[in-house]
Amino acid sequence: MLLRLDLLKYQSKLNVSGTADSRQVFDPIRKKHVALAPEEHLRQLFLLYLVEEKKYSPGRIRSEIGIEVNGMRKRCDIVVFDTQVNPWLLVECKSPRVELTQSVFEQAAAYNLRLRAPYLAITNGLATYCCALDFEQSGFTYLDGLPDMPL
Repeated sequence: MLLRLDLLKYQSKLNVSGTADSRQVFDPIRKKHVALAPEEHLRQLFLLYLVEEKKYSPGRIRSEIGIEVNGMRKRCDIVVFDTQVNPWLLVECKSPRVELTQSVFEQAAAYNLRLRAPYLAITNGLATYCCALDFEQSGFTYLDGLPDMPL
């Protein structure tokens, strides 16, 4: 089920600095400035959505987490953890120019094989999909929104 999130309403809350040639944005999760590439721009908007709209605790969110997939180092865009510090939601962000195809979903699912988060979301800012995963049945169910964070 396609989710339409108004992420641009958080644009004014981004802490952007630098020149037109080398713009940076402050990532409050990583607590550092990072290059403002299209995917990073979306990641920062989505982080603001999670914290401000969904009321996810910033202390339970990490961005750019390194993992190993098939012997290769990869990075998960956003991982939200539950109260026991287990991966709970994995979010894969793509540039708005990238169509959300089956291969994008499979990439995120491959990352999640290692983490085993029960929720998975993919977004390019224009479209967002979120699903609940059933590892026992090897299936998933699309959701009509992102889940509420467990207390």
